[in-house]
Amino acid sequence: MRYVIGRPKRAIRRPGSKWLTVACWAAFGIGIAMSMSVWLATSAYRNAEASRTVLDRFQGESSGVTSSNKASADGFGQAPLPSPSEKPATEAGTKETYITVYLTKEQRTERVTLETYVRGVVAGEMPADFDLEALKAQAIAARTYIVRRLELEDHSGMPATGAASRADVTDTIDHQIYISLDKLRGLWPKDEQESRMAKLNKAVTETRGEVITYEGEPIQAVFFSTSNGYTENSEQYFREELPYLRSVASPWDKQISPRYQETVKLQLSDFYARLGLASKKKPSIRILDKTAGNRIADILIDGKTYTGREVREKLGLASSEFTWKLEGDEIAITTFGYGHGVGMSQWGANGMAEEGKSAEQIVTYYYTGTKVEQASKLAAKFQ
Repeated sequence: MRYVIGRPKRAIRRPGSKWLTVACWAAFGIGIAMSMSVWLATSAYRNAEASRTVLDRFQGESSGVTSSNKASADGFGQAPLPSPSEKPATEAGTKETYITVYLTKEQRTERVTLETYVRGVVAGEMPADFDLEALKAQAIAARTYIVRRLELEDHSGMPATGAASRADVTDTIDHQIYISLDKLRGLWPKDEQESRMAKLNKAVTETRGEVITYEGEPIQAVFFSTSNGYTENSEQYFREELPYLRSVASPWDKQISPRYQETVKLQLSDFYARLGLASKKKPSIRILDKTAGNRIADILIDGKTYTGREVREKLGLASSEFTWKLEGDEIAITTFGYGHGVGMSQWGANGMAEEGKSAEQIVTYYYTGTKVEQASKLAAKFQ
């Protein structure tokens, strides 16, 4: 997902605004009908590895999956959901919040309930075989993102014309990966579909209405796939300091994430071209400074200074913590971690969950000084 780190001015909340709709939804706690019927898969969803452009490119960052049990930082997912009912609540005097999602490949919009949207995001952003509490943490983060976006009447990343201009979000890493209703069919073996979909539904329903707040405001709930052992201070990657996006230890990733360490090899000519430098036989490379999260802050390459983020993005690396080794006319670069490193590590969340930590303990650990609250508490302030 693409997050613009910062503190946009609070939108003026007018009668009939979407935030008030959120308030109504939260206050009444409307249930969303959920179909538990199993759908048979007719084709594979897609090859996430072929579609990805390195993790987040920070133009998006999330975790996603490349198989039924391996997360990737680009925010692609294969976990399906049952097709939930889109029928509005029938109880007199109640309302539901709806989210309009622009389906990029299909070039159309889809209108779904808030909790249906959260389910679609959890399906797209985290493997369904993760621990239930990790899935619940992802659901809380996903809900926080969209509630904050509605509250601020934020339309960043949306085209100015066409069907997309009338939507709240896209289904891409520009916002949050979302699996649309017509793709919510079984993508697992037939004998696993019902149990996995039930688990995904449980993660959403058990966190209904919950959002992460800092001093009473929904936070920028950024997340990524795999840490190098620590998360990062927001300003050391995004340049904007936020008090709840502080570096914390995340030792679980190294133990369980398949994306913790990887090596890529580049021809030196390609290495130089991507960095915009004149080619030579042997580069001079020296780390100038490291971040709080032990990633490269600044690095000197042939007399030119780059940030770790710049090198990561120019070379298409998984992380901004890396080492290198010259091998003839190639350079081998080994990265540690997968993603920008700011906020919640998804593999770290799964490690915490496997140790018995709750979803609330997970999110309040990765988002420093925050609370998990019902949206109804926040909504009351703005009614």
